Amino acid sequence: MPSYISPEGHQKIVGEYTWLMRTERPRICAEVTYAASLGDRSDNAEYRYGKQRLREIDRRLGYLGKRLDGIEVVDSSAFTGDTVRFGATVTFEDEEGATQTWTILGEDEVDTERRHISYVSPLGRALLAKNTGDTVEFDTPKGRREVTILSVAYTHG
Repeated sequence: MPSYISPEGHQKIVGEYTWLMRTERPRICAEVTYAASLGDRSDNAEYRYGKQRLREIDRRLGYLGKRLDGIEVVDSSAFTGDTVRFGATVTFEDEEGATQTWTILGEDEVDTERRHISYVSPLGRALLAKNTGDTVEFDTPKGRREVTILSVAYTHG
């Protein structure tokens, strides 16, 4: 089963991959080559640091490459209506009457400061395929919660 991601999230991953591959890795390789030319590698901090940084970059490139192979881009800008789908911005009211607004995106796009949750999170799963006016229940570490969907919107353009 593929993982879903927005076009913006996909662009961010591709951008990081491209930057690491075309800019950062070649720069670090050049630094390691220069440090190696200075002689004794066992006592050469720049060489050791550079090799460590290359390993980190290669690990990150491997991770990003696997993510890119397994994701499906979903452009929700054409979606309309009051049914919650991937990319929806959902406003709901909880049991205490507090109103919250969250956007449902991919696992790589979770950002609580920007109010982005994953479609596979407990709340994201509970909201998907529901409509304005529906009350949904979901489990959290603090127990079962209930929210009522007030509105569903999609960003267009």
